[in-house]
Amino acid sequence: MTLQEVLDERVASGAERGVQACAYRDGVLVESAAAGVADPATGRPMTADTPVFTWSLGKALTATLVHVLVAQGRLTYDTPVAAVWPEFAAHGKDRVTVRHALSQAAGVPAMPPGTTPELLGDWSFQTAALADARPWWEPGTALGYHAYTFGFLLGEVVRRVAGTSLRAAVDALVAGPLGIRGELWFGVPPADQERLAVLEDAPGATGWLDAVPDDATFFAAVPRAVVPCAALGNRPDVLAADLPAGAKVTARAIARTMAALTGEVDGVRLVPAAQLAELSAVAQQGEDRVVGEPDAWALGHMTGHPLGGEDPVIRNDGAGGSTVWADLATGEVVAVTRNRMGTDDDTVLAVARALRA
Repeated sequence: MTLQEVLDERVASGAERGVQACAYRDGVLVESAAAGVADPATGRPMTADTPVFTWSLGKALTATLVHVLVAQGRLTYDTPVAAVWPEFAAHGKDRVTVRHALSQAAGVPAMPPGTTPELLGDWSFQTAALADARPWWEPGTALGYHAYTFGFLLGEVVRRVAGTSLRAAVDALVAGPLGIRGELWFGVPPADQERLAVLEDAPGATGWLDAVPDDATFFAAVPRAVVPCAALGNRPDVLAADLPAGAKVTARAIARTMAALTGEVDGVRLVPAAQLAELSAVAQQGEDRVVGEPDAWALGHMTGHPLGGEDPVIRNDGAGGSTVWADLATGEVVAVTRNRMGTDDDTVLAVARALRA
């Protein structure tokens, strides 16, 4: 089956409302497809150029910005965060490096208590709280999912090293060179928000939260008021906020980004091969102190193919089911974005199986 046939079938079955998929192989576009509707209220169709709030899939873009700065010699993976952000050194965090931040090992996964949707996008508030945070563990000795703080931590590093806003850094380092302006966003200007897909929750998508006690470790990293869901992701202020732990992207743009990170696309290669080997190797693994399950992280990316196997793969998943992965053995890069925040990976698996077949 083609990607288009897979997506059409998933929408027809009722499993998806609107969905995109894009695949590259060895830097060459294989197929880009879209199906369904971006806005159920108006019937506006989901097209290949409809940005979708993909939540933590956007960590792939944040990590890519860091990797490009390293490739340019403006930063190293072992640079202490405090070397570019002196305030961050408080409470013994002077030992936290960019490598620790990329591999979920910095030890500062907690958000400020009482974070609300209004405070979520307050950059000064969030970075000041992060600078004053006390680490949960010695940097580099454990991992715990930095659901939101990954973005504020590395986003502030990018801002200070690049000397620009995050939006300008995305444009200069990734979107401009790859010709995908307007399809890679952290904060989306109000005038462009009408282009975005409207999110909805699949039945039962948030029901699991009812069983999680308020004092659970998870809610320190993701306060209950800002747990990813459609209502939060459709708010204009949240859409406008720079949240580099998430992003608003098209499948074809984030696939093109990952393809240029792991190889060459139309003459553009974002990092040299030697750096790719370093950034894609497992940097931290073990029991996740936030999620409570075993995990493994490369530098800014999870590891493992959706279908399993032994190939070296880097991947980023977002709440709701959007994902992007790059198989370094086969040269395959695939992105799937969805506006129905679902409870299963069936669409991703169907896309992966179709490509493998």
